[in-house]
Amino acid sequence: MGHSVSDDFENRGEQLMHQIENGQTKYKVGFPPRRNFIGEFNERFNETFFADDPLRPYKDKPLSKKLLLGLQFFFPILDWARHYDLRKFKGDLIAGLTIASLCIPQDIGYSKLANLDPQYGLYSSFVPPLIYAVMGSSKDIAIGPVAVVSLLLGTLLQEEIDPTKYKEEYQRLAFTATFFAGLTQAALGFLRLGFLIDFLSHAAIVGFMGGAAITIALQQLKGFLGIKKFTKKSDIISVMKSVLNSAEHGWNWQTILIGASFLVFLLAARYVGKKSRKLFWVPAIAPLISVIISTFFVYITHADEHGVQIVNNIKKGVNPASVNQIYFTGSYALKGMRIGVVAGMIGLTEAIAIGRTFAGMKDYQLDGNKEMVALGTMNIIGSMTSCYVATGSFSRSAVNYMAGCKTAVSNIIMSIVVLLTLLLITPLFKYTPNAILASIIISAVIGLIDYKTAFLIWKVDKLDFIACIGAFFGVVFASVEIGLLIAVAISLAKILIQVTRPRTALLGNLPGTNVYRNIEQYPEATKISGVLTVRVDSAIYFSNSNYVKERILRWVRDEEEKLEAKNQPKFNFLIIEMSPVTDIDTSGIHAFEELLKTLKKRGIQLILANPGPVVIDKLRLADFTEHIGHDNIFLTVGDAVKACLTRNGINEEP
Repeated sequence: MGHSVSDDFENRGEQLMHQIENGQTKYKVGFPPRRNFIGEFNERFNETFFADDPLRPYKDKPLSKKLLLGLQFFFPILDWARHYDLRKFKGDLIAGLTIASLCIPQDIGYSKLANLDPQYGLYSSFVPPLIYAVMGSSKDIAIGPVAVVSLLLGTLLQEEIDPTKYKEEYQRLAFTATFFAGLTQAALGFLRLGFLIDFLSHAAIVGFMGGAAITIALQQLKGFLGIKKFTKKSDIISVMKSVLNSAEHGWNWQTILIGASFLVFLLAARYVGKKSRKLFWVPAIAPLISVIISTFFVYITHADEHGVQIVNNIKKGVNPASVNQIYFTGSYALKGMRIGVVAGMIGLTEAIAIGRTFAGMKDYQLDGNKEMVALGTMNIIGSMTSCYVATGSFSRSAVNYMAGCKTAVSNIIMSIVVLLTLLLITPLFKYTPNAILASIIISAVIGLIDYKTAFLIWKVDKLDFIACIGAFFGVVFASVEIGLLIAVAISLAKILIQVTRPRTALLGNLPGTNVYRNIEQYPEATKISGVLTVRVDSAIYFSNSNYVKERILRWVRDEEEKLEAKNQPKFNFLIIEMSPVTDIDTSGIHAFEELLKTLKKRGIQLILANPGPVVIDKLRLADFTEHIGHDNIFLTVGDAVKACLTRNGINEEP
């Protein structure tokens, strides 16, 4: 009668401590409940494509609320606009005006990278940002043309059509590529296939961006040095040959003076902005100041009459419709599709990376699939309004963030400023020297060369560094598309290597504990006499099952040779720690069956420790649990070792 709840807890605690001290547990490996095929398929399908459970907000809501939530999903502005106030507008106004001052000179320069007239860069900073502000979920991304995509588009397009001889056809192909870029981005979002962009590893992106930055900077030597005849190839050898061959008669000293002077000014402004966060506006406004001063200087000195190349006329007015210029049929449609898919994927990768970076800094969630739909829609509409591929710009987004943007209204402010520029002041850019545009682009792309991250990659993962440096050299010494191909190929090769050659490890007991760990990581861990314990650190599939079997047998042979050399008795138990093995297929089970037979011939008993629910269920369905014996499957390595020692007639604890 005096028995209390506290006594129960005390007794159970003593029993548990006794079991732990003796390396015993009363539990056996559990078998999960049987599931039908449809239920299992639905679970896997939902986990693959709907891991974020997007339908959760709609549960137990009336139809009217569901419709409103659906509209807010596709048009987030309907959600955050309800809470918009004057305080937020002030932050967005300052940020919008600041990024507008940066984007106008950049857009004019980037359109040249794409081999398009200057107004097309401005068009692409007018319509796409408006669409994104309505549909996008990032508060910080600044939308517009970017250097890497502009270069990629220009390089791929000019391989199909000469932009000088067939200007109209070239522009039509650019709009076609933009349409298919948007279609690719939107389709990936609607089909929830955003995980595909993750196949381009971070290391490969760092190398690709660095190589693209070098290539873009080299391309600017034409405008920076005032060279009229310049190679259309982008590799460093062709560019340097073109530069050196024109050195005697092709360089213009006035152009070099203008370009070099303002490049120093832009780099100094960039340095000031980095040193003091409060002076973020200095590097943001420096390009526009450079354009105004250099344009005025060329105008009053008539430098254009002395060989200084200028922008000339920029077409005045808003974006004309271009839907009738898109190739929907014929060979150019296929070429536009191929170029658009590549440009769309690169643009998507850059935008999602930028969006996630700033979302993490401000502690809000970014829906990758929703972003893809927004980016795709803006490029589809952009292709119909004389725009080329737009995406998130890192330099502008960083300025947008530091300027204190609160919502996507900063993009709307920027678009309004660009619209006023197109309507009122484009004629003023007539005397803007090409050298200043080259200087602006060079100063902008320097930030894409992330040597600190490249060095960190080298220190942490040499295989990742190979992907990084391979993509870098591919872009610099071959072409942008070759560099991209190398980046993707090495990223996929790394995945294949990791899948087909998983890690395995020998485990030993940490003295005084019931814990078993990798003997390389923990040199003090000791092997147990008569027992060999191996851990497989991967799921076992058809691609690696044979390797896993052969690698385990090699561990067995190596251990037997060591014991024989020391005149020690052989071991007769092989324990495989299965905790990291998340899944197994029929090839993996077949490999285990062969391993079981091979070990039996050697007089060694195979034992499994802690197989997961998926693995043990498949082993049971294949009758492997019957072949190996239920008494050879244990919950922990400690339980398995104790059983092995007992069978060997050893009652001592390891």
